[in-house]
Amino acid sequence: MSARGRIIKGIGGFYYALGDDGITYTLKAQGKLRRQHQKPLVGDYIAFEPGRGTEEGWILNLLPRKNFLVRPPVANLDILIITLSASFPQADMLLCDRLIIFSKQNNIVPIIVVNKVDENRAFPLTVNDQYSLAKIDVYPVSAKTREGLERLKSALGGKSFAFAGQSGVGKSSLINSLYGETQEVGNISEKISRGKNTTRLCSLIPLKGGGAAFDTPGFSLLDLDLMEPELLSAFFPEFETTLHECRFSPCLHDSEPGCSVKERLREGLIAQARYDRYITLLKELKERWNNRYD
Repeated sequence: MSARGRIIKGIGGFYYALGDDGITYTLKAQGKLRRQHQKPLVGDYIAFEPGRGTEEGWILNLLPRKNFLVRPPVANLDILIITLSASFPQADMLLCDRLIIFSKQNNIVPIIVVNKVDENRAFPLTVNDQYSLAKIDVYPVSAKTREGLERLKSALGGKSFAFAGQSGVGKSSLINSLYGETQEVGNISEKISRGKNTTRLCSLIPLKGGGAAFDTPGFSLLDLDLMEPELLSAFFPEFETTLHECRFSPCLHDSEPGCSVKERLREGLIAQARYDRYITLLKELKERWNNRYD
C-alpha cells in the first residue's frame, strides 16, 4: 500500500522521507524512475511503498514539482531569503540583484532580510527605497536583539525556504534566533555556519508549526541563466510601467534615444543604484550572448 511524504535527505542511493504520518522512512528509487530520467531531490513530494521490517521501501513516483534547482540540487523551494548586513560585511547589492533574478527564473519568491539593524538604522531604509518599486519585500531585523523577527517568522510560516547571501551576514544567527528553541531544528545553525569549502549534502529540516528550512551548500550564482539581453528588463518590475513608451522596441534602456526608463530615472522615479546595476548585468549578458557559440 503506497503512502505519501517528502524527501528530507539523500545519500549513497538511499533517501530519507518524512511521511505524512510523521514517521521517517528509508527508501530507494525504483528503476523505472532512472529509466524515465527522473532523479529524486531533497524537497520532492513522493508516493512511496514502505519497507517491511528492517527492509528499505521504494519511491514509486515523484509528485509534480513547483520548481527544481541543479545547484543546489533541491525541489519545491518557496522562498529565497536574500540576507544582507546593515553593518559588516558591506552589502553586495549586485549579488542581491542576481539572486532576485535567479529566484524569479525558478518560480521562487525572493525576499530581502537586512540583519544587524541595531548597528545601522539608516541602511535598511536605503534598501527599501531601492526595492519598493521592484515589489520586493524588505525585512529589517536583528538576530541579536530579536527586532523584526516575529514579522519575518510570520512571512515564512508554512513555507519551504533557504537562506542565501554573503558569508558573515548572520544567516546562522538568524535561523537560530528564529527557530533555535525548537527541537526539530537541532543543530541547523551549526550546519549553516560550516565553511564554504566543506563538502556536504543538502537536507530539509521540518519546523515546528509547519514549513521547512533547506540546509544547502549554497547557491552557485556567478552566472545567471543565459538569455537574450532584451529580456533582462523583465526582471526589474520598476521598469514595467514605461516599457511601452520607449521609442524603440525592443529597447535595452541603455544608449537608445527616446527611452522612457531613462526619462523616469532622470525624474527620480527609478533608483539610480538599481539602474546602474541593471547596466552592469546587461553588459555581462550582452558579452555572453555575443560569445554563446564560441
